[in-house]
Amino acid sequence: MPAPSPLLAIEGLTVRRGATVLLEDVSWRIERGEHWVVLGANGCGKTSLLKTLLGYLSPSAGSVELLGRSYGQTDWRELRPMIGIVTSAIQASIPAAEPAVETVISGRYAQLDLWAPTQRVDYTDARRLLRLVGAGGLADRPWLYLSQGERQRILIARALMAQPRLLILDEPCAGLDPVARAEFLAFVETLARQPRSPTLVLVTHHVEEITPAFTHALGLKRGRRHAAGPLDAVVTSRMLSSLFDAPIKVRRTRRTGAYTASVDV
Repeated sequence: MPAPSPLLAIEGLTVRRGATVLLEDVSWRIERGEHWVVLGANGCGKTSLLKTLLGYLSPSAGSVELLGRSYGQTDWRELRPMIGIVTSAIQASIPAAEPAVETVISGRYAQLDLWAPTQRVDYTDARRLLRLVGAGGLADRPWLYLSQGERQRILIARALMAQPRLLILDEPCAGLDPVARAEFLAFVETLARQPRSPTLVLVTHHVEEITPAFTHALGLKRGRRHAAGPLDAVVTSRMLSSLFDAPIKVRRTRRTGAYTASVDV
């Protein structure tokens, strides 16, 4: 039998806008069963890479294949529901008075400010996902009265509503206090280990947010791939020091698998 196709295969991806090169000759491959971390300093190309995956930026060169379909030969609007994304960028577009259950349902219809006709099954499924993310008691609470940690859980439930194959967590711990961050990361670890979990891609600046379920890492620097591979090969003192142009000491706790990093300034 032929080997299963990768979930994502990017080869030689270059994105230019005018004289500005956003990404240059980036190759990246995600096999089924892997969970990836994307690391890099501000301006390294992480946002441009995500926009390209979602079809909002067109490649200038190279190829992007997602779920066996090639960019330029497929209507990417058909693929977007299979890519869930949790990002603070959409929070401002959620109505303050919208109850959490409707925010979750909006993910099924790829809408913000839900207006599509809904069915009873939508509410049943949304409440089930709210329970899954530990927010079952928040179903009727308006967005305005949710904490930042609660909002991140709601957005994960919203992304899962469309049953995505790939779930992107774009700096999901930004703005969380230490307790909320620890609780959120514990949930991410639990989600990653579910039998039918989507493939996770965590975009972060902080190695402390890498939970043991993640298997691989991609490092971006000035729009280029700087490193990619298994976590133990990429998340090292030498590699991160080169990635961030600063002396960084990385440690990993053998018992828990947790990473810590310190900068020698």
